[in-house]
Amino acid sequence: MTNTPGSDSTQARFSFEFFPPKTEVGEEKLKEVHRQLALLKPDFFSVTYGAGGSTRDGTKQAVVNIHNAGSNVAPHLSFGGSSEEEIVALLQFYKDLGITRLVALRGDIPSGTGTTSSFFYANELIELIRRKTGDHFHIEVACYPEIHPKSESYASDLRYFKQKIDAGANSAITQYFYNPDAYFYYVDNCVEMGIEVPIVPGIMPITNYANLARFSDNCGAEIPRWIRQRLEAFGDDVESIKSFGEDVVSSLCEVLLEGGAPGLHFYTMNQVGPVGTIWNNLGLSDR
Repeated sequence: MTNTPGSDSTQARFSFEFFPPKTEVGEEKLKEVHRQLALLKPDFFSVTYGAGGSTRDGTKQAVVNIHNAGSNVAPHLSFGGSSEEEIVALLQFYKDLGITRLVALRGDIPSGTGTTSSFFYANELIELIRRKTGDHFHIEVACYPEIHPKSESYASDLRYFKQKIDAGANSAITQYFYNPDAYFYYVDNCVEMGIEVPIVPGIMPITNYANLARFSDNCGAEIPRWIRQRLEAFGDDVESIKSFGEDVVSSLCEVLLEGGAPGLHFYTMNQVGPVGTIWNNLGLSDR
């Protein structure tokens, strides 16, 4: 896998993802979660952007707060529901703020709403960013080792990913998964297509089986049968679910890093505990 820096975690990159809070209590909680996770010295934090830009203001404020607290932060950005003028204005705002990394996504338009945007796909957003800001931003994009749920085929999904790279993306973050073979197979296929940017695994801690199962079914992430059966057997035993989840995801991360993954991107769900435990299990504080 020629796009990976090797299994040495001192060379790998690590990042944490937040979603923008919707209440004052949530804002205060996120500030504390950020403060604690910042002690782990990740390379950057990212902040999600709701369907159709529904959390645009919340994303913007969270980005400002994290940036002002002294951390590198990458706002998520998509065209869904926004005009080109609105996107360009947001790019200029982030550039003026000193932001140098973005996560560019296709995004979704909420059902029942119209859009003034003439763009739809992520590669078109990337092209706009490059046209308006040159090489100022390091652009992350999404990719799907287990195939995007709306893709026609594995091959078409790979072609679409390559379009994003050809448009100017610098690196990619995967949808979460629990089968490392799916990741390594995907990376090998990407290399065969001439895609050699870093492809960083997205890591989702396991803390609540019902929520995870529902979300995974919607986004096309497979939960292996053996994991589903173990989680179902725990029933309402929250502590056992968390303990099992920490072991499973820690082992997954070890396999990925030892296999040459260029880092890890943790979906924190605005919590410290699960990610902190996995981080300590991996010995990453010593990197």
